[in-house]
Formats: sequence, structure tokens, C-alpha cells
Amino acid sequence: MSPARKPQEFPATRVFAAFLVDHNRVDGEIVSTPDSCKGLSIVLIHVEGIAMAYNGYNGFNDDVMDGVEASGPKVTVREVEPDRCDFVLQSCSLALANSLRRAMLAEIPTISIDLVDITTNSSVLPDEYLAHRLGLIPLVSKGVDENLNYGRDCDRCDDHCEYCSVVLRLHVRCSQAGTMLVHANDLMVVNPRQDGIGQPVIRDANGTGPLIAKLRQGQEIQLECIAKKGIAKEHAKWAPTSAVGFEYDPNNKLRHVDYWYETDAKEEWPVDERNATWEGDDSAADAAFDPDAVPSAFFFDVEGIGTLEPDDIVRGGIEVIQKKLAETIKVLGGAEAAGVDGMNGIQSPDGYEPAPANGAFSSYGGLRGGTTPYGATPYGAGGYGSY
Repeated sequence: MSPARKPQEFPATRVFAAFLVDHNRVDGEIVSTPDSCKGLSIVLIHVEGIAMAYNGYNGFNDDVMDGVEASGPKVTVREVEPDRCDFVLQSCSLALANSLRRAMLAEIPTISIDLVDITTNSSVLPDEYLAHRLGLIPLVSKGVDENLNYGRDCDRCDDHCEYCSVVLRLHVRCSQAGTMLVHANDLMVVNPRQDGIGQPVIRDANGTGPLIAKLRQGQEIQLECIAKKGIAKEHAKWAPTSAVGFEYDPNNKLRHVDYWYETDAKEEWPVDERNATWEGDDSAADAAFDPDAVPSAFFFDVEGIGTLEPDDIVRGGIEVIQKKLAETIKVLGGAEAAGVDGMNGIQSPDGYEPAPANGAFSSYGGLRGGTTPYGATPYGAGGYGSY
């Protein structure tokens, strides 16, 4: 194997492929090889016709760059935009690919307006409508997972503080004839953070952001918002994506579409020519059918809403899966280290394992089997046995 070589430098539009190997980046350039991927199998990434490979041990590998096929999952980035990316994930199972899709949709932490204290609202919108519209305004969430606590887990406050929330205020009044438009850029962040977390996402050409309400002369809105960290499993307002396109077997070589149509499969399941061409001639619909075949290429189209960059969304989905697998391995693989979640691990909150006595001892040291921590069953009688 050839010695590691210095990573190639790509323009900012190409650096997106670094999401899988977590490069350090400065001004859109790859400046060092990653240390966080040690132990991983070789990953081959094609970026706009340029192939780069990271072997997890010695940086980028010349042999793979020269055409040696990589082992393990492979990602090919086909298209990148500021809030959208299109890539192909290969050499992995359908379960893993679908897990990544679900994680990107619902389990990546972002920040969103969670509580609204309305002082004045003389607009035509009821308070509930106004609060709902505010909750759906996308807020900058880059770095929120590392730099902000969940409100329920924050040990620095009882309600909210700078370590678990961002406060925004809105006070507008229409004093002239006509209609006044209230937009997201009218929201003012109290004590803005240096990392920009909690700022409204402004992407339109006018620089105003989403429309909140319309006011006529004399109408007024005054309120305070508390934005907190959360995930889309709790509420859709925390979703970092507007959609995640997911497809496999575009040529229907596996015949899965044959089981899921009403009248005409071709009309109900139109072929995506771009994805169909990607698989080549050997995946044509008229190819020999293999009942034991499984999909191996998965086509993703991730569309964000501006709260996170596309590479942060994909990386966040991978990290969610990693954490879930690590917790599962911990529980299943090490009962002694698993605590109360293990089969034979420590059951006492005091850190010792009670002596076995046919169920007579509780985990708190009581002398009654199946008893409460205070030595009595919920019905007042003793437990099993004659102690």
C-alpha cells in the first residue's frame, strides 16, 4: 500500500463530500486528514468526477485513488446547492439506507420557537395562529447540538436561560394608512450569540424572510419568543429538512413495484431516467429476474430549509445512527457495564449487587421477595417465601 498523501484541495462546492470522513475545513479547503474515522473500512467518494479515498488509518490512499475498488459503503455526490444535495449511497443494506433517511427527517437537533408570550395582538390573526406561524420560522441551528442544552436537561435554570434557549422579541405597529407587512427580519434576538444560533434564516432576494402577519393602520403586535432545542419527533417545526427523496431499483429489476400499484404500474411509478441510467444496462427492466437479489444503490435527494447546511444534515443523520448503535452494543454486549439495563448487571442504585435468595431480596436490600423498597408489597402482605 502506498504511503498516505496530502489531501487534494477542492473548491467550496466540492468539499461537501467531506461529510462522510469529517475533514477539517477552512474557507472551503481541506486542510488536514481526519482522525475521527480511524477503524473504518475504506470509503471511496466520487466528487464531480474526482475520486478520493480515506482508509481510516493512514489518510488518503494512492492505491484506491488509482482504481482499486473500496470496501464498505460508498457515496457519490452528484449535485450540491446551498440548501440541497443529491447523492448515491452504495454497498450497504436497505435497512441502513432507510435508517439514514429517517434520522435526517426526524432526529437531528435544531432550534425553533417553542414558547410565545403575547403582550399585544390587535391583528386579525388569533394568538394561536400567530404563535403557530412563529414556530415554523426557520432559525439558524449550526452547532446547536454541541452548544445548546435541551431545556428539560438544563441544570442551570428552571425555565430557560442562555445555555438552553434563545430569546427573540417582536414589536411592530402600523401607524400609516395602508397595509404593513411583518416579516421574520422584524424579530430581534435578545443578547445575540457569536455563533449566530437562533437568528431567523433569511434567504429571499428582498432580505425579509417569511411573512408573519399583515397589519392595518392602528394595529399592533408585541410579543416575546423563547426558542429551544428539539427534534422533529417532538414537533415538525424542529425538522431540518423539507423533504428527503429516497429511491432504489429505478428500473424495477427486483420487481418490488409489481406489488404496489392499483391499475398501471408504469404510470403510478414513473421511471427516473437519471437514476435508471446510473445503474447501467445490467439493471434494465427486462434483465433476468433474481428472486434473491437485494438493492445495493440508494438515491438520496436531501432538501434543507436553511437551518442547517446539507452536509450538516447528512453528517447529523450518521451521528444519530452511530449513537443508537453504540447504545445498543453497550446494552447487549456488556451486561456488567450496562447497569440496570443489563441482564445480570448491578441492580441497586447504591452500586452493589444484592445477594440472591430466590427473589427474597429486593434491589434495595429488603427481606421480602417482590416487595417495595420499604419492605412491603403494595397490598401490605409479605412477598413470596416464609421470611
